[in-house]
Amino acid sequence: MKLFYADHFVLPLPEGHRFPMEKYARLRERLMGSGLFGADDFHVPEAASDSELLRAHDAGYVQRVVRGTLDKNDIRRIGFPWSEAMVERSRRSAGATLAACRAALEDGCAANLAGGTHHAFRDRGEGFCVFNDAAIAALAMRAEGRVERVAIIDCDVHQGNGTAAILANRPECFTFSIHGARNYPFDKECSDLDVELPDGTTDDTYLTALQAALGPVFARGKPDMVIYLAGADPYEDDRLGRLKLTKAGLAERDQLVFDKVRQRGLPIAIAMAGGYARNIDDTVEIHTNTVCAAARHFRARQSASL
Repeated sequence: MKLFYADHFVLPLPEGHRFPMEKYARLRERLMGSGLFGADDFHVPEAASDSELLRAHDAGYVQRVVRGTLDKNDIRRIGFPWSEAMVERSRRSAGATLAACRAALEDGCAANLAGGTHHAFRDRGEGFCVFNDAAIAALAMRAEGRVERVAIIDCDVHQGNGTAAILANRPECFTFSIHGARNYPFDKECSDLDVELPDGTTDDTYLTALQAALGPVFARGKPDMVIYLAGADPYEDDRLGRLKLTKAGLAERDQLVFDKVRQRGLPIAIAMAGGYARNIDDTVEIHTNTVCAAARHFRARQSASL
């Protein structure tokens, strides 16, 4: 299983900034020490090209990002300052999901150890998201003739509003988001399927809702591949989450998604999306559990096919 990372492209964030960039390097370290992966499984992705970005984003917006001419409102919506490192990191993060999709189509499963930047719209960034990696990757897989249809299963605690907006008129790209009803973004877009949950939702209620939704995702979306945003932020001690899932519940969530994908023999590319636990080690553990569970599923499917 190939894992793509760009955590060595470090963003120079102000002291006390609440976005936990260090979780990505810690995640890679944990996975390297897990015993499930070798050094050859870890890859630095190519940066997403302008042509790849422009399938999902407006040319004027891409130029403002690349040239550093974002205005104060642009910077405020994104949530961290412009720098050349921000541009490179954002391109690489999108490139990692592109690479994970291509690898998944060859091997069955792959992961971006960051990504899930689902609040980026065609003409602007929002909520720590500059370029929308899932939308970029879904449109690229179509443009490259690799698949006819893609489903995006977004289990971050915040609605994938940018993804929904970018892909609103692309019926070959099915968008599904399960998220907190009263959480950011407060003005939500319409995904192809949205499941909104009240504050304080616990494991059983969440898993029942997800189980009920996944049938329509596959029946209506008819995907040839899946992009899975495996947010760690539904966790009960997440600072921005407002739901009450345990680590065990999040592991069951991943298992449910992987089981449904595996039953249909579909390739799956995974992105980490959000995670802001009060103790960063909790976020890293949740992301680690997701990637390790995916590896076990992939290997079991590969063994069964031999």
